[in-house]
Amino acid sequence: MTSNLRALRPTAAAGLALLLTSSGVLHFAAPASFDAIVPEQLPGAARTWTHFSGAAELVTAALIAAPRTRRFGGLLAALLFVAVFPANVKMAIDWSDRPAWMRVLAYGRLPLQIPLVLWAVLVYRRAAASNTVRRGR
Repeated sequence: MTSNLRALRPTAAAGLALLLTSSGVLHFAAPASFDAIVPEQLPGAARTWTHFSGAAELVTAALIAAPRTRRFGGLLAALLFVAVFPANVKMAIDWSDRPAWMRVLAYGRLPLQIPLVLWAVLVYRRAAASNTVRRGR
């Protein structure tokens, strides 16, 4: 592997950790927009789910930031991106009567989950490969 590709390994993890940290902080700093997209089928208060998902994002970001836990963090991030997909669907449905540009944003979030899951899987795989190399396998 070239040195340029090696340099990208931590960048993918750092970028994902930064994204998750930013989103996690927003869940606490501006929770109302997240509350609005919590599916009604979930038991309990929407704010509880908003805080729970924000905390999950912050924990996942911390796991990805630390090389020893990066592999688990990448896997957890992939699962987290799948788990929040119903909220994105709810947003798209709820915004069906909004102006066109807002509908584009809401519907644009749906396929965005695919590259996010793939990004998390990439971090997971790179961390797994890095662990294998360090162990001398």
